[in-house]
This record gives sequence, structure tokens and C-alpha cells, in this order.
Amino acid sequence: MKISLRVIFSFLLISCVSSTCLAEELRIGAGAAPTENVLKPIKAAFEKATGISLAVISNGPKQAFLDLDKGSFDAAAAGLSYEEWQKLMKKEGNEIKDPAAYQSVLIGKDRIAVITNKDNRIEKLSKEQLQGIFTGKISNWKDVGGKDMPILVIWGTLIPGTNTMFGKVMLDGAAPTKEVLEATTAEDIKDKIKSNLEAIGIGPAAIVDTQVWSPQTPEVARPITLLTKGAPSPKVKKLIDFINGEGKSLIK
Repeated sequence: MKISLRVIFSFLLISCVSSTCLAEELRIGAGAAPTENVLKPIKAAFEKATGISLAVISNGPKQAFLDLDKGSFDAAAAGLSYEEWQKLMKKEGNEIKDPAAYQSVLIGKDRIAVITNKDNRIEKLSKEQLQGIFTGKISNWKDVGGKDMPILVIWGTLIPGTNTMFGKVMLDGAAPTKEVLEATTAEDIKDKIKSNLEAIGIGPAAIVDTQVWSPQTPEVARPITLLTKGAPSPKVKKLIDFINGEGKSLIK
């Protein structure tokens, strides 16, 4: 018995509509810390366990909040406490008018790492040395036990949570140098450090691997917060439950 192509196409279309083609999507805007430490590591396992497609848009905590506020995202995530997030938004000219309209939950903790090129293996940097490097007072690697070459600071524009925490804890509030090579996300910072022998930058510890080097430094850690407008939706609840359950073993 011959079956027409039209019948076969209709059958495939019906099958698609009834299954994966209509899979739910969970959209989250995020900063570097939640993206690299939590959301990327659990993505495949979460999707397999729930059938929900997890779309992570790494656009920084400011834009993530703005998109959450207008309903473009199901949730937003950042390497900040909710209180620090509010302060950041106010500083950026987008004060959160009704903080009680949002619900926050802690989904992890992140350590901020100092990163250099893998061929510039400085074993250890003290707080004073890091202050000198990132404020521009120390401009040559030979002054901190390295080679005689200028220091190139890589500074990410889409990781304000990382920058704020590092500035508060490591720089004691001092302004970072303006003589930097700008990057965007944590991955972009890493790429620029890989391409420049004299480079140094900061980012979530999860991006450190054999492609870069991370000297021993004083610890800087921060909370990772997930934020929803109103109560979390059923999709977001499934994500939170997964993070607190099966996902724990996957989170860096």
C-alpha cells in the first residue's frame, strides 16, 4: 500500500506538535557568576530531567533585571545578594521602585578568581600587589616577581557583580585603573587573557582551566541569587528544585 508524502508529512507534523516542538522554554538573563557556575553546568541534565529548554542569556545583572521587569525573562540571576543588586540598579540609574514585588532565592556561591595567561605563571599575589595592579600603581610584572613586561588589565563590562565585589573586598573601594583593555562577558575576558601574555583579569572561578593560569590570592566570594517578579512560576520552581537536588553535584 502506497502512502503519499502529504500523509507522511502530516503524521510527522502532528508528532512534532505533540512532543518536542512544543517543549517549554525557561528564559533566564544572567551575570557571569550564575552563568558559568550554575546554569551552564546543569543545563543538559535539567533539560533531560524536565523536558524544559533552558535558555541562558548572559547579559549582565542590570540588563537581566530590566528584561525580567518587562516580562521578557522568567527569571534573572546575578553574583550579588538582592540588597547589593538593588544598590547596583540605583547606581546605574534604574532604581528598583518596589523591591517587595520581586522574590529572591540563593542558588549558589561563587569565588572570584584572578586570571593570567598560562605562560605567565605568577605563583602568588598579595592583596597589596593586586591593589597596585588593578589601580594602575604597579604597571610592570617584574615588580611582582614576574617578567620584565608591562601589565595589561582586562576589565569586563558585563560582569558588574564581579567587579563590585572585587573592588569592595580587594581594592578597599579604590577606583580601578582606566588604562584597561575592555572585554564583555567572563568568556571574553578569558579569551583576551589567552591572547595576551601580559594580561590579567578577574572572573568567576568556574572559567579557570588549563587554558589560563590563576595565581594564589586572598579569597573573594559572593552569593549567587535568582530573582523572579512575583512568585516563581512552575518552570522556575522546577529549576530551583533541580539546583537544590540532583543539580548540586554538577554545580562548580
